[in-house]
Amino acid sequence: MERYDLVFRLYADYDAESIRDLQDFLDVFPPVDSRTALDYWQDASDELDERKDEIRDAFAAGEEFAEVAARASRDQAFTALDLHSKYDRGVNALVLDVDETLRSAGRTDNEIPRQTLHLLTEFHEAGVPIVICTGQTLENVKGFMIQGLGNELVHSGTFSIVYEAGTGVFTPGHGSRTKKLLYDELDASVREVFDEIRSRVLPQAPDDLRESVHLQGNEFNVTLKPNFDIGSDEAAAVIDRGLVYLVDLLGRAVYNAAEDAADAADAAPADATPEEWARAYYADADPEIATVLDAEDAAPDCDPENVPGVVRSLFERIDVAYYHADAAEIGSLELNKTEGVKAALGVLDVDDPFVLVMGDSKSDLRVMRWAKENNAGIAAAPEHASQEVLDHVRDTDELVYDRGDAASVLRIAYVLNVLDEL
Repeated sequence: MERYDLVFRLYADYDAESIRDLQDFLDVFPPVDSRTALDYWQDASDELDERKDEIRDAFAAGEEFAEVAARASRDQAFTALDLHSKYDRGVNALVLDVDETLRSAGRTDNEIPRQTLHLLTEFHEAGVPIVICTGQTLENVKGFMIQGLGNELVHSGTFSIVYEAGTGVFTPGHGSRTKKLLYDELDASVREVFDEIRSRVLPQAPDDLRESVHLQGNEFNVTLKPNFDIGSDEAAAVIDRGLVYLVDLLGRAVYNAAEDAADAADAAPADATPEEWARAYYADADPEIATVLDAEDAAPDCDPENVPGVVRSLFERIDVAYYHADAAEIGSLELNKTEGVKAALGVLDVDDPFVLVMGDSKSDLRVMRWAKENNAGIAAAPEHASQEVLDHVRDTDELVYDRGDAASVLRIAYVLNVLDEL
């Protein structure tokens, strides 16, 4: 209980809120070329040093406790203490989704807040590797991460990008291991399915759909995005239609790629088609997809039990993902964020991982469950994450944060690591 008593004393006897405000000001607003601004910045710096010195002189681990006061609120510090009591270790890597996790269209104007970016640089300077884990393309992610964190950090050798939800891993500064194309390791039959879908998805789309969507520039996954503002009614309508179209394309492509599929079709009910098989299988696998198919008058007539085994075996390796008013996507279940994260941690030489996983979607949930099942980390999510993600986070460590406020959880993890060093 000694640490709890010391932290209680820290926040009872010292104005930690003012210390934190000064620290945040100095972190986010560096000196600028203005005499007045420089004087104001220097005054703030001097006052921060004085307040930290009081804490340094009052505690045996004064440097660490001054850092705790400057980085976290009382509640955040006690949460970090609880986590350390539970796990007895700090985090040795960050695994972070981007959209609606680090940034939010509804709160941060789709930009990662400056305070969040600065905290990431603090982790980097403390030697904690950062893994950005996203469904976006490599070039897009690399571009805005360099813009936000700087070229030096991104190419430092302790920064990795798991892109397209796990199809590839990019870790600059690691020679032949810098870029790992995990999709190259898939069986030829699976790659054939994706090649066929990619070649047909836009050229054969109905005119109204083709004019309303575009194909995201992925290396492997096939992702339809709306030509409307994400989240709008127009985007919702076109992505729902696009989902039906993708599912049907997948059914035909799997039928063409599956060995002995023609024989399987002969044994199946006469009114069933590969498109019906796909609708039946994926509606049965995902209630959200079933709801969309039903709303689009595309509910399957086929019983999922009647899907031929040779076709089902390929369906079981391929994922259909639906993001309301955002995207419809086909990906490999063998290539997911979990596999990408494990590959990234291997390149980064994190041999005994205990990571902070932050995300909002079902693809992030897989990483969270892996961390939980292997005692390899803790999970956090924004309040608007999918219900399954929120259920998992609340059932583990309750690290749910307000939309756009990823910094609050990063502060907790930072203090957790400070405490672990004591």
